[in-house]
Amino acid sequence: MEILLLRFDAPLMSFGAPIVDQYGFIQPYPALSMMTGLLANALGYTHAETARLERLQERLRYAVREDRRGQQLRDFQTVDLSQPFLHDERAWTTRGTLETRQGGTASLGIHIRLRDYWADAVYTVALTLDPPDEPPTLADLEQALRFPARPLFIGRKPCLPAAPLFIGRVEAADLLDALRRAPLDARADRADFYRVWWETGPDDPPPVEGIRENLRRPVTDRRDWANQIHVGSRWIAMGELSVHPAGERHEG
Repeated sequence: MEILLLRFDAPLMSFGAPIVDQYGFIQPYPALSMMTGLLANALGYTHAETARLERLQERLRYAVREDRRGQQLRDFQTVDLSQPFLHDERAWTTRGTLETRQGGTASLGIHIRLRDYWADAVYTVALTLDPPDEPPTLADLEQALRFPARPLFIGRKPCLPAAPLFIGRVEAADLLDALRRAPLDARADRADFYRVWWETGPDDPPPVEGIRENLRRPVTDRRDWANQIHVGSRWIAMGELSVHPAGERHEG
């Protein structure tokens, strides 16, 4: 199986969980919708291309290893959205185009909200596509990650990566095997086992060879891109993985 390896390393990262009122909570691993959005951003997709977004999400398979456990921070944010320089006809993006997406009546007035972030964390992500030969291919994703169509961010726009996300393309038996053999980051925690998350089924047998499964549960992180809501469910397992001796630390 061909697999792409990504390294998430940034001063701040946001793996969004369900928002409750003004509280933007986070979870310890990136959601399917976040991974889809990140790759789509690299490919140059827009929010209007819902069919392409849905298909990319359907094909995406990934697993995540936590190399360095970060600290959870909470940011207090307040802004007056009715200020003239925030109006759509004046709100320019970093790419020299106007921001044309509009909200409802709640997008005006003074807003106060709390947003959580992971600080000083490092993750390694193994991903593939199923089926692999349908466009975009893994080669297309690799090219997009090396030379993204737009600036990439990890969860929220302030979360800019400290280094290029793409770190390699490998052959492995499966995603967990790729993470077992992938180099640790130079700043990785010193440990015998590292936390991992991967997609599974409610009745799938547990993995073997250096992986301890601790929990599996259904999550709702699949996005309906046409209606901008999260729907359905899939099963995620959390466990601990022993990195193969060949997985030497990567200096980034």
